[in-house]
Amino acid sequence: MAFPKLLLASTSPRRRELIRWTRWPYRLTAADVDETPLPAEPPDAYVERLARRKARAAAAHAEADELVLAADTTVADGLQILGKPRHAAEAESMLRQLRGRTHQVLTAIAVHDPRSGALETDLCVSSVPMRNYSDAEMQAYIASGDPLDKAGAYAIQNGAFRPVAEFSGCYACVVGLPLCHLQRTLSRLGYAPPDGVPSACQNHLAYNCPIYLRVLQGERIG
Repeated sequence: MAFPKLLLASTSPRRRELIRWTRWPYRLTAADVDETPLPAEPPDAYVERLARRKARAAAAHAEADELVLAADTTVADGLQILGKPRHAAEAESMLRQLRGRTHQVLTAIAVHDPRSGALETDLCVSSVPMRNYSDAEMQAYIASGDPLDKAGAYAIQNGAFRPVAEFSGCYACVVGLPLCHLQRTLSRLGYAPPDGVPSACQNHLAYNCPIYLRVLQGERIG
């Protein structure tokens, strides 16, 4: 089937950048949903629920030839969901909690076809080992303001802070949109995306992904 235009239900500049690398046609809209976790809701159920809700909420703005794409990313330390810090003190608390340990980043995607009602979801879970950064490094990073709009209070791609050590999962998942997972989701809906998505992702992230072939083959790996 001819590849459709995507309606990206996100205001995230990181997701916008990732989708632009693919050369897939898209436009943007916002999806205003309550992101409060439900009582005792596990992280995987949380991100999948929000991705589905965002996709359905944005469907009202879709044009006839568009598929709605929504995503949600969270940082989880075991069953604890770490959202965006509200202030510097909360950012410091999160960064201290994660320092020198491995946690998970979960990104769920939802692709919704408003014409047929079809909705396909996928979930990428990446293990992220944090380095044992110093207090001085942490305080300088917090002072930069970068942690305040990031789940878990960090950006893996921040070149000055470099919070992550020896990562070997889906880098794009941690940034906010796992492109190979998106490609296989679109394939399940019958759409063959343009060639070169994995190489474009790796080239722009300067990351030699060790798992992309396994992802495209359908493994639940992140």
